[in-house]
Amino acid sequence: MNEKIMQRLKDKVHALPGLPGVYKMFDIYGNIIYIGKAKNLKNRVSSYFLNTKKLPKVQNMVDNVYDFEYIITPSELEALNLESNLIHKHQPFYNILLKDGKAFAYIKIDYKNTYPQAIVTRKVKNDKCLYFGPYFNKINVTSLYKIINTTFKLRDCNLNLNKVQKRECLNYQMHTCLAPCTRQCTESEYRQEVDKVIDFLKGNLSEAKKILTEKMQVYSDMEMYELAIEMRENLKAIEYIDAQNITGLNKNADIDIFGFAENGDSAVVSVACVRGTKMVGLSNYNVIDASNTAHDIVTNFVTQYYLNEKIIPKNVITEYMDDSLAEWLNNIAGKNIKTMAGSRGIYSRLLKMANDNASEYLNKSIEKDKVYILKTSGAMKILQKTCGLSKLPKRIEGYDISNLGGTNTVASMVVFINGVPAKKMYRKFKIETQGQNDFRNMHDVLSRRFNELKKAQDLSFSCRPDLILIDGGNVQLEFAKNAMDEIGEDIDMISLAKREEEIYLTSGQKVILSKDNYALKLLQNVRDESHRFAITFQKSLRQKNTLKSELEKIELLGKKKATLLFDKFKSIDNIKNADICSLMQTEGIGKTLATNIYNYFHKE
Repeated sequence: MNEKIMQRLKDKVHALPGLPGVYKMFDIYGNIIYIGKAKNLKNRVSSYFLNTKKLPKVQNMVDNVYDFEYIITPSELEALNLESNLIHKHQPFYNILLKDGKAFAYIKIDYKNTYPQAIVTRKVKNDKCLYFGPYFNKINVTSLYKIINTTFKLRDCNLNLNKVQKRECLNYQMHTCLAPCTRQCTESEYRQEVDKVIDFLKGNLSEAKKILTEKMQVYSDMEMYELAIEMRENLKAIEYIDAQNITGLNKNADIDIFGFAENGDSAVVSVACVRGTKMVGLSNYNVIDASNTAHDIVTNFVTQYYLNEKIIPKNVITEYMDDSLAEWLNNIAGKNIKTMAGSRGIYSRLLKMANDNASEYLNKSIEKDKVYILKTSGAMKILQKTCGLSKLPKRIEGYDISNLGGTNTVASMVVFINGVPAKKMYRKFKIETQGQNDFRNMHDVLSRRFNELKKAQDLSFSCRPDLILIDGGNVQLEFAKNAMDEIGEDIDMISLAKREEEIYLTSGQKVILSKDNYALKLLQNVRDESHRFAITFQKSLRQKNTLKSELEKIELLGKKKATLLFDKFKSIDNIKNADICSLMQTEGIGKTLATNIYNYFHKE
């Protein structure tokens, strides 16, 4: 951030009121990059622009601030409520973002229905149905749902049961449904079965164990061994669920626990869900938030979490609980939520478990980040040093030529930015000259690429590469460099030979790196990706030409019109399935030609 912008922001801070409210930070393009709340707007916002040492994540956000706005609220609670809604709406880059569409699974009992059924859903509605969960693990919820369907006798159909059906389905014969569709049971009998399912989902597993054991024995006696094995596997699943029992909890416990761990710029929130005496889910989130304190990070996380998940349990535990967050939870839930800081007893144990889980996950994430850095920015630094590059190769372009017997010759340009493929930046080239002179073809492709650099009309071509990688040896590199020299450009360029994985420099030197060197691995990734991209394009072009040749067999349909037809319909199958009117919508194709095309593919 330049000094003029910083001074303007500092001057603006002086006019801020010392009241609760919400502030929005904007970048130079007018995008909201951060939203925060404050008990005292002046104190909080001014802290960002003081000449004090900040965490890198906070400093990065401040460096991108061009302007800010604020909204005064009647209370700190109103500020929290407004902040959470604005973050949910605008999804700022430097805030914690919990995207919709990543919702967890629930088992829903539509209790308002005369004959309820159990279904798995990821959408929670205010519809007076019973929801059990959330279940973080897909396997867990699938296993539970399977146990319900094989143990209890609820319907799994979507029939309208206001009308009595003529006969029962196979489930009734298999003793897995009471067949309310033909009124083989009364409403009261069916409700009793529903209550058993509800009891099971609340953690009372004894009835399910008893039923499954009896069924396993019956199927075994009848020599229906596959079904007996299925019952045995369901019993094992129940035993596993039972093993997750947490001592000291009431069977009606309904608790979410938020653990937290941070290390410098990295932070993790761990969410543990306890229902009954069982841990039904444990999930970890790496969070990047420009808040200054752990309290604000966790508060922001909790509000975003429940705006996504909708269902709030009877108890919420976090050591960062305060009056504003507690009141916000009560308002969102529409009921009194017991909120705790987890300072004693069983709740202290649960919080420690969540915190320990967050710490363990954070440590693993840091180790993964270290490896990622070695493979990307670390590899780029090694590459710059060993190859004597003029700058850090943040943008690497890799080129390859592909042909089949000198026909359908194509070239690829792949782009890696900061060591990672940037597929939207990839480009393809058709090469009109025939023959297998890859040296000449590479020269032509790079000439076209460097000319495009000057035009600056294409998003990818307008970006100047820091390094160009050629697939091949010293000769291929020489042809590529000649193309660059002819245009008058001066960009770092190297080549990588396949056989010995030798790196050639334009100076004529050769560099050999060990096989486990991250810089070599980065070059190999670029080289292999450019080869894959070229081969894929070459194959698709060959297939397209083959299909066009098929079309050219049709009377009165030449190459030009065959190309127009293929470009419109994309495939032979689409052309075959098109009627005459649809075919006539192609440029240059009248009724006579459309009829010829239609008849060609519909010969008796």
